[in-house]
Amino acid sequence: MKLLQFLGLLLLFSNGSMVAQSKLNSPKISIISQDNFVQIAQELERNSSLHSIDIINWEKFNYAPKVSFRMGHDDENIYLKFYVSENHILAKHSTPNSSTHQDSCVEFFIDPDQSGQYYNFEFNCIGTTHLAYGPDRFNRTFIDKNKILDQIKIISTLGSLPFEEKSGQFSWEMTVKLPSSIFVYHPNLKFSSLISRANFYKCADATTTPHYLSWSSVETENPDFHRPEFFGLLNFE
Repeated sequence: MKLLQFLGLLLLFSNGSMVAQSKLNSPKISIISQDNFVQIAQELERNSSLHSIDIINWEKFNYAPKVSFRMGHDDENIYLKFYVSENHILAKHSTPNSSTHQDSCVEFFIDPDQSGQYYNFEFNCIGTTHLAYGPDRFNRTFIDKNKILDQIKIISTLGSLPFEEKSGQFSWEMTVKLPSSIFVYHPNLKFSSLISRANFYKCADATTTPHYLSWSSVETENPDFHRPEFFGLLNFE
């Protein structure tokens, strides 16, 4: 059984063919003060690799801002840092679980224990978070707004106040701390040595140039990030 599970992690069946999954290692990093975002960013810069969110899955939406991220953990928290350069930025939404995907948005979808159910973390460029859990797009349960506000910590170089679309050349960065406690359907979750499935995205539905980029390719006819069968392999060291 273990051999079959291992092979299942490395290979993905799609349209009758077998394709390799994207794979990412999340290093374990040492954070002295978990709310010191300067230290978190420095540790990620020193100890984690840079990964690109650059796959254009749907040619109709071929605008490709430059997007990358770093990832690490300390067993009880996931740390992410996103780097974005794009021509239009938008941040209308400031309430948790609002439609952040319409704004300039980066996203992290993760199925922690490969159960087939996943959390969709969707962060607009001022740190507003949309978070739910379930098996697909149509069966999702929102995580409580107060838990999101209390537990998820985000710092963006664009600040935290909403704004209308701005056009030009913009670069912004965002650092995110996700405690294991926000994974409410996985009590006592620890990240060390965990093998998960995940994908990372960049979108901006309501901007002048809508786009839908991914880290691991999504083989669907139309844009759809809620497709866990196309998640890549995420290995927590």
